Amino acid sequence: MEHAQESLLIEAEHEEFTKDYTGDGTVNLKGLPILKHETGNWRACYFILGTECCEKLAYYGIAKNLVSYLTRELHEGNVVAARNVLTWQGTCFFTPIIGALVADSYLGKFWTIAAFSTLYFIGLVMLTLSALVPGQSSQSQSVGFYLGLYLVALGAGGIKPCVSIFGADQFDDNDPIERPKRASYFNWVGFIINIGAFLSSTILVYIQDNYGWGLGFGIPTLFMGVAIVSFFTGTGIYRFQRPGGSPVIRIFQVIVAACRKWTIQLPLDATLLYELPGNSSSIEGSRKLDHTSELRYLDKAAVITPSDIKLSNGNPMNRWRLCTVTQVEELKVLVHIFPIWVTMIVFAAVCCQTSSMFIEQGMVLDKQVRSFTIPPASLSTFDVTSLLIWVPIYDKILVPTVRRLTGKERGFTQLQRMGIGLFLSILTMVSAALVEMKRLEIARELNLVHEKIEIPMSILWQIPQYCLDGSSQAFALIGQAEFFYSEAPDAMRSFCAAFSLLSISVGGYLSSFLLTLVSYYTSRGGEPGWIPDNLNEGHLDRFFLLIAGLSAVNLVVFVWCALRYTYRTTV
Repeated sequence: MEHAQESLLIEAEHEEFTKDYTGDGTVNLKGLPILKHETGNWRACYFILGTECCEKLAYYGIAKNLVSYLTRELHEGNVVAARNVLTWQGTCFFTPIIGALVADSYLGKFWTIAAFSTLYFIGLVMLTLSALVPGQSSQSQSVGFYLGLYLVALGAGGIKPCVSIFGADQFDDNDPIERPKRASYFNWVGFIINIGAFLSSTILVYIQDNYGWGLGFGIPTLFMGVAIVSFFTGTGIYRFQRPGGSPVIRIFQVIVAACRKWTIQLPLDATLLYELPGNSSSIEGSRKLDHTSELRYLDKAAVITPSDIKLSNGNPMNRWRLCTVTQVEELKVLVHIFPIWVTMIVFAAVCCQTSSMFIEQGMVLDKQVRSFTIPPASLSTFDVTSLLIWVPIYDKILVPTVRRLTGKERGFTQLQRMGIGLFLSILTMVSAALVEMKRLEIARELNLVHEKIEIPMSILWQIPQYCLDGSSQAFALIGQAEFFYSEAPDAMRSFCAAFSLLSISVGGYLSSFLLTLVSYYTSRGGEPGWIPDNLNEGHLDRFFLLIAGLSAVNLVVFVWCALRYTYRTTV
């Protein structure tokens, strides 16, 4: 009887402990268990969202008008300047792989953000000084500027995959009350990012063009300093996920171990596969993952053989010969999300049109509205505004409504949300094509086909395509960020976030490849092609319909993958 009472007391104490402390592996800065009511949640996210907003204002404050600085101040040609901008932007979306590996393997997200933010700030200071200091030779000014520019790109590599993910870590994945708040958090991350983009594309661009580049670069530098201060202010209430070692090494360990045991038969009982006893995972700071029946050939990496036991001789198992179930499941997660990642590349190619072909289309439309001339690039504010409107509508109206109807805590699943965004991206390109068809029709009616001039059709007709693009991003991009976070194993979240960002870079390359391909094949035989220098002679509408068609096929593939996707579970 006494023993039973003692057991009940211990169980009650354990339940009280798990109720008060986080259950998703998060700890404090010293690595100790952390109380829920004193840390994390929205109280911590306010500091992180402030950091996100200031950093995005700094980034877009450089990126939005960079080509103007290169041509006007550094006197680069249009082609050279455009190539340098694209190279730098591509670097900004590749360096997150470096930052993510550092965060997941060694430093953790907090210290990675701290270290890379410092590099980011130093780079911005160098940009500002190169624009402020008089009497520099063009060569020394250019060297200082590009050194600062690529320090910013390296700094962005540690911030982009870590800041928003670090904010999501502030909500306990094992707590049914906190877990739904994480979906809301990702909505507001998208909102904050676009606030930064909106302010940069309006106020900062105006300051740079009218009050000088020293002030125009100095303001983003100041905001980045504010971002760093904001981030460190919340240190005492943050929750931290411990780094679990290199995810790349763990992936290769599973592949090597499975190949070594290729001829071994799998046991019928999956519980016979190798896993550490108890609740502890072999991966530092990570919860165990449930075994799944898919991709069973990878399970061979977790089959225990007599030689494994003999070689270990009582020591820890050699991970290149024998992996845990959790380690195998990590690789399975990456294999499962890869097809979803591929479908987002086509979506990213659609988003690229707002900064390329949509602007070129606007250049041959009537930009005069009464006494005001509208710059074609400024219509991107409708893109941003649309997203900003959709985020609170989705979070405060759509999700609660769907939640009541379906009983699901998130309302829409992440994949359903992404699918809606992909569908809206098709409408974006169809809208752009319809505007172009009407423009070409007017050009033919007025016999202006061979004239390289504006067509008397208002540029405001482009507003629907920009608004549709912003709406599609509100669903697809934010849904993608939440999906990759939720599905990523605990010790691979920064890596998966960087992997998600990589789709944007690849989408840009795909768009460039399509332009090259279409230009080459449609201009053979002396034909002007679909996209000639004089768009009045071309068929830009066909290019837009081509991307709409690819997007439709891509949506079908996405739906097929989504219907077969199984969300991961933790032990």
